[in-house]
Amino acid sequence: MDTETHPLPVHKIRIKKLKSLLAILENAVKGDNYIFRNLFADEDGKEIDILQDGSNSCAVFVSWILLTLELINKPHATVYATEKDLIASGWRPIEKIKPGAVVIWERREGGMFNGEQVPLEHIGFCISETEAISNSSKGTGFPSKHHITYGENPEGTPIRKIDKILWHPDLDQG
Repeated sequence: MDTETHPLPVHKIRIKKLKSLLAILENAVKGDNYIFRNLFADEDGKEIDILQDGSNSCAVFVSWILLTLELINKPHATVYATEKDLIASGWRPIEKIKPGAVVIWERREGGMFNGEQVPLEHIGFCISETEAISNSSKGTGFPSKHHITYGENPEGTPIRKIDKILWHPDLDQG
């Protein structure tokens, strides 16, 4: 909109992307958050909920938040498509966990989608060296705060290993 005709005073501002991202994430886990539970699609003439009432919502949770902060090009419903867009949008692998980074956990076998066996992929956000926030695929179907590797097995190994940690340079500006 033209600044000369805008009815309110116009100020030049810069969104603090990292601080905003971390605030959005903390707010997402303050209570039951139903926004990421359902996304309907047509598959061969049959309507399906591709998020299965929150069970498959991790990529939607991540991509829609990043889209809001202009850190990704479009929303996605799969980890595969989200990862491709992250890379295309300037996200790069990093070695050390830091708050605001996107975390992709190891792929596992044994998932189900629409009655078919599929690999389990999972994506979320790092909020500290030991904690992450992602959409819970087990139980609630809501975003939740959890250990960065979901804790350890009795042998002392991570329950779910981290496959990739990604960072966007725009987050360096706060």
